[in-house]
Amino acid sequence: MFDIGFTELLVIGVVALIVIGPEKLPRMARTVGHLAGRLQRYVADVKADINREIELDELRKMRDSMQQAASNFESSVQSEMNKTETDLNKAVEAVVGNPSEIAVEETKKPEPEKPEQAKAG
Repeated sequence: MFDIGFTELLVIGVVALIVIGPEKLPRMARTVGHLAGRLQRYVADVKADINREIELDELRKMRDSMQQAASNFESSVQSEMNKTETDLNKAVEAVVGNPSEIAVEETKKPEPEKPEQAKAG
């Protein structure tokens, strides 16, 4: 993180020994070590949170694009089905006439003869 060499650390240690004193220096070094560890953990947690947010944002974008593609596909299939249904209805009308007449004729069909009646006749 910082570009500090061994000689620079040695100079910092000598100055700290002179300024702080030999009695308080070990306790001060321990406190600085704990604070540095906490700082590193905090920075790592923030990086992990940022990475998670970036991944979630990418997943949301992917989900939205997939939903858009699915809705486009569904609408194209629906329009093709409507077009095909319209074409079929026109073809039936051209061949037979009115499709409602077909339904009426199907209900008027005579029932087939029962086998007992066929033998008797």
